[in-house]
Amino acid sequence: MAKCLAIADLFIDQKMMSDGLLLLKEKGIEVEVKEWQHADLEALQKDNITLEKQGSEAVNLPDYLMEGIEEYEYIITQFAPIGKNVIDKATKLKFVGVLRAGIENVNRNYAEEKGITVFNTPGRSETSVSEYAVGLMLSEIRNIARADRKLRNGEWEKHYPNGVLAPELKESTVGLVGYGAIGQKVASLVRPFGGKIIFFDDYFTGETEDTQVSLDELVAQADIISMHYRLTPETKNMLNKEHFKKMKSSAVVINSARSGLINETDLIEALQTKEITGAAVDVFEQEPLPADHPYLTLENVTITPHIAGSTIGNFANSPKILAKRILNEYL
Repeated sequence: MAKCLAIADLFIDQKMMSDGLLLLKEKGIEVEVKEWQHADLEALQKDNITLEKQGSEAVNLPDYLMEGIEEYEYIITQFAPIGKNVIDKATKLKFVGVLRAGIENVNRNYAEEKGITVFNTPGRSETSVSEYAVGLMLSEIRNIARADRKLRNGEWEKHYPNGVLAPELKESTVGLVGYGAIGQKVASLVRPFGGKIIFFDDYFTGETEDTQVSLDELVAQADIISMHYRLTPETKNMLNKEHFKKMKSSAVVINSARSGLINETDLIEALQTKEITGAAVDVFEQEPLPADHPYLTLENVTITPHIAGSTIGNFANSPKILAKRILNEYL
């Protein structure tokens, strides 16, 4: 009987993992669930951010998870690192599954050199992140977060960076940078508001009622620019000062994807000089956000602590989605 090591954590706990991988058990795979232990969520997030920014070799899998690892043909993980040392010691390993879209915590190239298949879990954050992105759009253009903050400080304020009379989604052109599962879901949520939707995506070749444009056309035409691209060396800083110069002065930028998609220094400068009206940001080059970060001094940016994907459904459904993918595409 093939054996699978499923590595739980504080987000996908052992029960979620065990229940979610029931399909594999029904196919005769012995699933053993162990937890990558952390004192709290902050400690887990610190390791996760290190792995996202520095790769799979930046954090070592602890000894209690390495014990007996040579017995497993399958390893399933969300955040726990699967680097060269793990792959070398796991001599029976044939498959690594990552319970999210990004696989920065797995040394994919080395695994594939060894003949090991690596799967991610595309679409798991489709609902959580798309809903949050639309929430950030509304919060930023309608000044919801900053109005709440002002009122709590005893200020009855009706004048904000975008004026006394705020724009509406209905009259806005929403530009989506990335039109994969999340980008298309955002479009479906925005469409009922009545706004025009344009998008840039080098890889999209299907049919859609929305309008595909170049990146330069998008930044020039859109009132709201929302980021939904995958972060790769090629897409690093894909939005930068050259694009901010081409935007409308009334434009707002939304980023609930990856911080590296936007040159953070250039965005800060565009906000400070009011080259654009505002931004709403859930991801940052340094997390947690330092106490002296320029965002904290700016009135025209809404900031949240990397929580776009933090929903019950996002984490609980991930093992189920991956298990189905394994059955359909691997076994």
